[in-house]
Amino acid sequence: MTEDSTPAVSIDNITKVFPLPLRKGKGLLAVDKVSIQMTPGEIYGLIGPNGSGKSTTMKILLGLVTPTEGHSRIFGKDSRKVESKHEVGFLPENPYFYKHLTGAETLHFYGKLCGLKRKQIRERTEELLDLVELQNARDRRLGGYSKGMLQRIGLAQALIHRPKLLVLDEPTAGVDPVGSRQIRDLILRLSEKGITVFLCSHLLEQVQEICHRVGIIFRGKLVREGTLAELISVEDQTEIILRDASPELLEKIQTLVDSENTETVRVGKPRTTLERLFLDHAASDRQNKE
Repeated sequence: MTEDSTPAVSIDNITKVFPLPLRKGKGLLAVDKVSIQMTPGEIYGLIGPNGSGKSTTMKILLGLVTPTEGHSRIFGKDSRKVESKHEVGFLPENPYFYKHLTGAETLHFYGKLCGLKRKQIRERTEELLDLVELQNARDRRLGGYSKGMLQRIGLAQALIHRPKLLVLDEPTAGVDPVGSRQIRDLILRLSEKGITVFLCSHLLEQVQEICHRVGIIFRGKLVREGTLAELISVEDQTEIILRDASPELLEKIQTLVDSENTETVRVGKPRTTLERLFLDHAASDRQNKE
C-alpha cells in the first residue's frame, strides 16, 4: 500500500473481553470483531448507547486498552507503539485543566509537554487561540471559562503538536447551543485542513450535521456503517422533487414527468434521520434481548 493510500485509521477485527473477578474462565465481551477504516481528512462518528463498546474501541485505538484479538493502526503504525502517538490529539469527555492557568498559559504548558521549542510554542499558541476564537480570553484564568470555552481550549491543546488525527469523546456534551455550534464549525474547518476526526457522541443530530461516515455500535458489534446518505435513505421508496409543476403535470406524474417548464431538483431516496435509525436499532436490540 502506498503512503497516499494508507488509511488514517485501520481497526481490524478488534475483540475485547474483560475478565470478571471471582468467575474463572468467564469474561465480559465489550467489543466483538469490530473493523473500521477512516481516510485522511474524514470525520467519522461512532454512536451507541452507554456500555455499547464505543469508548472501549476508542481506547484500544489510543493504546490505552489492549485488545484480546485484532489490531489497530494509525497512518500505518501499530497504535500500541509510542511512535503512533505523535500523530494523535485527544480530547476526553471530561478533560482536566489547571483552573489557575490562563488560556495562553495552558497552551504554553502543553506545548512544553509535547517538546516544542519556545518560539514554536509562542507561534502555535497565537495560531490556535485565533482558530478556537479565544484571543479575547487568552489572559483569563480557566476557572472563569464557560463549558464551551473549556471545550475549545481543550481542542486547542489537543492540536498543539499538529496531529493528523483528532480523537474526540463527546466534544459538545454539556455545551450550550451557541458553543456547540462553534465547536462543530471548528471540527469542519479542521477536516478541511486535512485532519482526520474520530468522534464518539450520543448527540445524534450533531453527528448527522458534520460526519462524513457513521458507525452504529450495539452490544459490542458494529451493526451499521456507511455515509449519511446511505444510512438515512429509505431503501424501498423513491421521491422526485419538482419545482414549478403545474396541477396538470402533477396529475400525470404517475406515468410521465415532462421537463417542460419544470425543474427536477432531486431524484433519490427520502430521508429518515440518524436519530430515527438509531432508535430503530435500539428497539430491535431490546426485542432480540427479550
